[in-house]
Amino acid sequence: MSSLNCRHIRNFCIIAHIDHGKSTLADRLLETTGTVSQREMRDQMLDDMELERARGITIKARAVALRYKLRGQTYELNLIDTPGHVDFQYEVSRSLACCEGALLLVDAFQGVEAQTLANAYMALEHNLVIVPAINKIDLKHARPEEVIEEIEHSLGISGDEVLRVSGKTGFGVQPLLEALVDRIPPPTGDPEGPLQAMVFDSHYDSYRGAITYVRVMNGVIRQGQRIRFLQVDSTYEVLELGQFSPRPRPCAQLQAGQVGYVICNIKTLDKVRIGDTISIVGPGAAQPLAGYKRPKRMVYCGLYPSDGQDFAELRDALEKLSINDPSFEFEAETSEALGFGFRCGFLGLLHMEIVQQRLEQESDVDLIQTAPNVTYEVLTKRGEVVEIHRPQEVPDVGMIEEFRQPIMRVNLIVPTEYIGTIMKLCQDRRGELKATEYLSTTRAMLTYHLPLAEVIYDLYDKLKSATRGYGTMDYELIGYFPANLVRLDILVNGNRVDALSVICDRADADRRGRAVVKKLKEEIDRHMFEVAVQAAIGSRIIARETVPAMRKNVTAKCYGGDITRKRKLWAKQREGKKRMKSIGQVDIPQKAFMAVLQTGADQ
Repeated sequence: MSSLNCRHIRNFCIIAHIDHGKSTLADRLLETTGTVSQREMRDQMLDDMELERARGITIKARAVALRYKLRGQTYELNLIDTPGHVDFQYEVSRSLACCEGALLLVDAFQGVEAQTLANAYMALEHNLVIVPAINKIDLKHARPEEVIEEIEHSLGISGDEVLRVSGKTGFGVQPLLEALVDRIPPPTGDPEGPLQAMVFDSHYDSYRGAITYVRVMNGVIRQGQRIRFLQVDSTYEVLELGQFSPRPRPCAQLQAGQVGYVICNIKTLDKVRIGDTISIVGPGAAQPLAGYKRPKRMVYCGLYPSDGQDFAELRDALEKLSINDPSFEFEAETSEALGFGFRCGFLGLLHMEIVQQRLEQESDVDLIQTAPNVTYEVLTKRGEVVEIHRPQEVPDVGMIEEFRQPIMRVNLIVPTEYIGTIMKLCQDRRGELKATEYLSTTRAMLTYHLPLAEVIYDLYDKLKSATRGYGTMDYELIGYFPANLVRLDILVNGNRVDALSVICDRADADRRGRAVVKKLKEEIDRHMFEVAVQAAIGSRIIARETVPAMRKNVTAKCYGGDITRKRKLWAKQREGKKRMKSIGQVDIPQKAFMAVLQTGADQ
């Protein structure tokens, strides 16, 4: 490996919209280059997480080294397979920082989608060379000519540069590999310089500690060498290093331009930071690299163990997961209703769902999740700007000068016959149309400014339903803007239930409040006294339902006779119920929380 010249290395990633065949094409590249034998080959070779295989999507970026012989010369192609869903944009941005080129994949039938554009622009921002290719051209209903026209129109890429491939049959894979070698520039690092390597991912192994994924920018990293992580300022000895092909393959050294893994017996999870720089110990160490922009968490929710005893196990599981996925964060919190748990921040709803499922599957922890809410900003009367991650943090109404909500720029690509339906859908969610662009005669891109709370809950599902599955979207934050927002509280027997508070638009508060109290009335068991379930904004009650008391028939023994006897018994019963209500505790069952939280997003 020491004889490998930088000129014979190519680092590239595959970027595309979700479900455009990235992982299938990666399988063909592994097969064609002989990296994986026919006997070992299986579908979605790089998606080795159980959840990825079950859902058919890529969640984690994966790095793999391919050896390809062209014109008598062996080249090392380092491929980084990236996710396509908008929630995993952070994974994509980390992968782009380690590459010189990007293979942009477009479905031969579905054409240019919202995420295709977002990923292509991100690759251009990183100054990567884009190699465009149309995948799935073996489909009967493929329309390559129209799709090439869309690529030319929306991305300004010449149609002559577009390659045609089929990840399923392997058609066009050889010309694609040649194009990757010819078009993507080799890395510019200096193997003779001081060691400088970028940490772009890591995962935790119970037996070997943290396994760090690195791209060597300059210098050489060798087995047995002492290295220093510059951000956390810690020193380790390299026990093993190597490359993935796709299984770990140990080697003696990694040099400038190469991508691989390093194992240093790191047992504590806080010692590895994504975006950190590895260099040598002592004088002559390289400068730290710029690293990555910190991911912006957009959705927050509470995660609580369903059995209060599992709090320590949940904390350990979250710590292990956070080393592998630094784009979510967590901090301990307590809730009167749910006990001890954690407040967690995520990039989006799918990201939240995936983290929850990974915790349940990989760590066997049973979870209760509170209603998701987005981050808001409040300008107080004192002139301070406060970030609000949960409804309980909202100050009193008298303290608020301005309530701001996050607004997203949403690009929706839809068939032209559905434009009217989508415009109505966005207007109902307080959207503001900014631009309409026709990508071809049959497809258009609408650009809207929409509140994030409206985007994350059900816009994607409604878009898919309204366009029969053909519409796609992607979104990015443009900033925080003033809005007429309120905190909606739920009171049970006069006491606020913190886990059910939400922040919503004032115009929606009545409808959401009525829906929640109606649901709670069905779920709360009857007590010996009547229970008032109310929705309130500040001190104003906007909706109420009453759970009737269990009643004993106290007049059952009175046959006929004077009505005053019955009245006395009823008055005595009322007095007893009143006394019970003042000292009684309302027991809200766990299933009531679950029922409200599950429907919270639909309100």
